[in-house]
Amino acid sequence: MVVSASTTKITWELLPEDFILDDEPVDNVNQPSLAAALTESLELAGKLPETALATTNYGICATVNGKFVIKAPDWAYVPQITVSREEIQRSYTPHKQGQIPAVVMEFLSDSDGSEYSNKHTYPPGKWFYYEQVLQVPNYIIFQPDIGELEIFHLHENGHYKLRSPDENNRYWLTEMELFIGVWPGKRENRQGYWLRWWNQDGNLLLWGSELVQQERLAKEQERLAKEQERLAKEQERLAKEQERLAKETAQQEANQERLAKETALKRLQELEKRLRDAGISD
Repeated sequence: MVVSASTTKITWELLPEDFILDDEPVDNVNQPSLAAALTESLELAGKLPETALATTNYGICATVNGKFVIKAPDWAYVPQITVSREEIQRSYTPHKQGQIPAVVMEFLSDSDGSEYSNKHTYPPGKWFYYEQVLQVPNYIIFQPDIGELEIFHLHENGHYKLRSPDENNRYWLTEMELFIGVWPGKRENRQGYWLRWWNQDGNLLLWGSELVQQERLAKEQERLAKEQERLAKEQERLAKEQERLAKETAQQEANQERLAKETALKRLQELEKRLRDAGISD
């Protein structure tokens, strides 16, 4: 398959097995954590189908003017691959092995603007590569140190256009059917800014640790509810016991009063008998 972007000839060819990939480490220690957080919440929410591909610092390939070009975005999402995962262990070639990425992300760790490079000569810059070669619908640039997020959508004119957030400071990604936005908080002992997903109803897609905490809280609430129910039943039992004791006490008092009256009457009758026997009458 051949696609033309300006005077650039773009073809889609598989990377040769003996091609040496760039083995440089990531620019920033936070990049793997930021990427893993995005993928984890998608998977746990059932938003990562088996045929989808979420990548971290992983080569996405094209052949530009007869030369292989490989860019490894800090995070990318491919809605559907058409080959087995064994065939994309080292790199991924759109159109040849599946769809183009719906989203690519770069987490800035410096200020040289390399992620913005529109250089079209070999090797092309990232901006040119994502916009003109791959034609990725959504290009996201995130500065985690300050929490600044920029989202560019591929306009119908073939160029990226900066988007504005909604009233919640989030962005709806049609291809993902999710919102994305900045979330301040702590994960993996890192306190700072993170990228998070929200569903159409505005519910946050949780990480595993949050789901565990949520489950723990639910169990604790269930335990407290059962304890409250037990205490209510115990209070009800005590109330009934107190009512029974009150009735018994009242009965005993009534019996004592009856016995006192009977005793007094018996004494009076005995006294009257003695008076009669003594010849004393009223």
